[in-house]
Amino acid sequence: MRRLQGPPDLTLAPGHWVRRDLIAWPADGVPSGVDPAELDWQLHWSPDGGIDPGAREPVVWDIDEVRFDLDGLPEDVLIERPHLRGYLALRLRPETAARAEQILRGQVVLSLHQASGRLVNAGSLQLPGVLDDLYAAATEAQLGLSWQGRTPTLRLWAPTAHDVRLRIWGAEDDLHDPGRSLPATREADGCWAISGGPDWLAARYRWEVTVYAPSGRRVVTNQVTDPYSVSLTVNSTHAVIVDLRDPELAPEQWRTTPQPRLSHAVDQVIYELHVRDFSISDKSVPADERGSFLAFTRDSLGIRHLKRLADAGLNTVQLLPTFDNASVEEAKERQHRPPKADLRAAPADSPHQQRLIALTVTNSPYNWGYDPWHYQAVEGSYCASLASAEGAGRVHEFRAMIGALHGLGLRVVLDQVFNHTASYGQNTKSVLDRIVPGYYHRLSPLGFTEHSTCCPNVATEHAMAQKLMVDSVLLWARDYKVDGFRFDLMGHHSLANMRAVRAALDALTPERDGVDGSAVTLYGEGWNFGEVADDARFVQARQGNLGGTGIGTFNDRLRDAVRGGGPFDHDPRGQGFGTGLLTASNDSPVNGDGYHQRDRLLLDTDLIQLGLTGNLRDYWLPANSRRQFVRGDELEYNGQPASYAGEPDEVINYVDAHDNETLFDALTLKLPMETTMADRVRLNTLCLALATLGQGPVMWHAGTDILRSKSLDRNSYNSGDWFNFLDWTMTDNGFGAGLPPEVDNGPKWDFFRPFLADVALKPSPEDIAEAHAQALDLLRLRASTRLFRLASGHEIRTKLTFPVSNTAHQIPGVIVMRIDDSVGEPSQDEWSSLVTVFNATPLPARLPVPGLDRRHVLHPVQARGHDAVVKGARVEGEWARVPARSYAVFVRPW
Repeated sequence: MRRLQGPPDLTLAPGHWVRRDLIAWPADGVPSGVDPAELDWQLHWSPDGGIDPGAREPVVWDIDEVRFDLDGLPEDVLIERPHLRGYLALRLRPETAARAEQILRGQVVLSLHQASGRLVNAGSLQLPGVLDDLYAAATEAQLGLSWQGRTPTLRLWAPTAHDVRLRIWGAEDDLHDPGRSLPATREADGCWAISGGPDWLAARYRWEVTVYAPSGRRVVTNQVTDPYSVSLTVNSTHAVIVDLRDPELAPEQWRTTPQPRLSHAVDQVIYELHVRDFSISDKSVPADERGSFLAFTRDSLGIRHLKRLADAGLNTVQLLPTFDNASVEEAKERQHRPPKADLRAAPADSPHQQRLIALTVTNSPYNWGYDPWHYQAVEGSYCASLASAEGAGRVHEFRAMIGALHGLGLRVVLDQVFNHTASYGQNTKSVLDRIVPGYYHRLSPLGFTEHSTCCPNVATEHAMAQKLMVDSVLLWARDYKVDGFRFDLMGHHSLANMRAVRAALDALTPERDGVDGSAVTLYGEGWNFGEVADDARFVQARQGNLGGTGIGTFNDRLRDAVRGGGPFDHDPRGQGFGTGLLTASNDSPVNGDGYHQRDRLLLDTDLIQLGLTGNLRDYWLPANSRRQFVRGDELEYNGQPASYAGEPDEVINYVDAHDNETLFDALTLKLPMETTMADRVRLNTLCLALATLGQGPVMWHAGTDILRSKSLDRNSYNSGDWFNFLDWTMTDNGFGAGLPPEVDNGPKWDFFRPFLADVALKPSPEDIAEAHAQALDLLRLRASTRLFRLASGHEIRTKLTFPVSNTAHQIPGVIVMRIDDSVGEPSQDEWSSLVTVFNATPLPARLPVPGLDRRHVLHPVQARGHDAVVKGARVEGEWARVPARSYAVFVRPW
């Protein structure tokens, strides 16, 4: 901050009220050369606002002196809030501290004055710290809707509110009427509560909160939905009182089908799927159920596809967000979609399709859903009818979907987005900030809401924000029988947040709660960026910090090494191990000359090999790029340690996801254009194999097994059904749907047109069927042997080697992995030795493999499998011969 010039800007909040009697103020908020101990510090407060610290007497607000503390902020405060290190410490008088609860219900300002009375600086205060200090007991409160028999109670945490009332409408009342207004009772922990009777069932309600809003510097009365809503009216205008214990809301299959279990978290094979994508184009689903939860309950082409995958070894479906989001129009009659005839009429490389979609975005039926509105309520746009979306029907249909997937033997993982909300402040779709202004969102040093996640960041390091996160996860696990959770931008949460989630789930028991919470798996995006980066505000739940938790993070190291380049490259033609780097150059300058490509390929090989180990930080690798043995965490990836996991369940291996180009699209952009479609199919499978046959859980993006394309769109979150097309008839993979949005695809957009215009780059139905059949064999291979799913880092370090790496026999573009079960404790598998050769080159590979002998044969899954080419792989003494662009698994019986 700078010394005050003119009237103070009280929209800035540089200070932090961290405990009842303690305020932190930035050292640069004091003029240079001025001793802060010689200044007069004053706290100003007013229930209605209107404070002007520079005004002359008399004033109409309260003022009290604050003492400068030479000892500084206590160390325990700095441990909780390391970003306040270097701040000045100020102490409130005991009499003032005793009035903190009252003071916090209005505007609060701190000012600095010279002895003469001249105003030096002033600013508002950030309040989350003192709110957590004063209202710690609220973390034990039962917020939202609870039932005692047939008596409902509603409870809202609003400690800074002047008044809270409940607005309630009966099930048949007109929501345009004002409803009944009922007073809520304030409780000591900052909650407000009200109880009703059995007639409240199915009633609609809103909270009416009178509170000081710093953004407008005035007291406002907000009608707002309950952040703990368990159901909602269409488009989330009102919360609905629903009893989740009601037998009428428990479909039989959901109620009676056991939740599928894993022997270990490393067994997870995950299919990332969007609810609408799954069925919106599936004509085997009744028309009114396409794009809905109920589509999963039908004997459709999509369900048969999932069943084939499940029979081969898939065991988990990960659903993109299914909680209530703020973007999608839920009333089908108000949804706008471009006419398909108009979309089909435009050429494959035209911008016209996206222009048509952009015209309907206001009432679009499509969005990925990463814009949270209500964390504990089911999204209504996925309901089969308007009636279902209006209240309890959401619960029934969502549970029906869960039951149907469980019936296929598939676990269900929900994508959770606690790192941000769709809106904040006094905006219409802001919930949390209109109840407790300035508390739930992470603020910058000057008090502005942080947006490093591209949306208003949620400060889950604050006690009640963590509580919302934990309570929501528990609700989905307990009341919907969800089997796991994927956390969006998990690195923006603290390690303490994730430990709290894990502990709360572990406390769920079948006897008391109907579910075994310890069987629920957790993983997420452990990226390290933004205002929290490098543990700036807390120890993050990011890559490298989750050792011993059993919580996984996505392995971008293997992803980038397989695909080539990175997701934010300006030129998308950067090649990798699986896309022809050095071995099939696309002649793009981005790849550099042959020497650069060779060095890059050696490093990519090392990164993939580490990924095959489960990315263990203490695995000693014969590194091709270093020409020596190195520990995994001694290699670099974008300035960070390449390996970071302690155990294999701390990593999720993958090569594509909903974000960025699909694997098929990446191959399209990176391979030489003359590459045959047959070879593109083989490389699609090879890239998948590099993730699937590694240690630890694996995730596939839905449709990767059928060459799914989004017409090169890297960010199709609102590109509609047209660009997110998923065809279970395996007739059309979606390539050539038009140019994706220029704004989301940046400089890459200029490269797209010639690719999309080339009809030879669109696969035939026969190509798609071939890819699917190869993918099924890949799943069968992983499922066939425990050696691909070793459960501990010790087993991996003991049994898994790369016998050709960094030897004279290393071939660029080829990886050899051996797993020797005769070393250490046997895993009780039928094979004593397993050798996998990944050949990404356009030529057959023949090389000696230490440990290979004539007793090794091609794995029965491949020997009897669909891929005729790989059946030519064979062992010749100690030599392995593997066809071009293939992987082969050789096994030796005991």
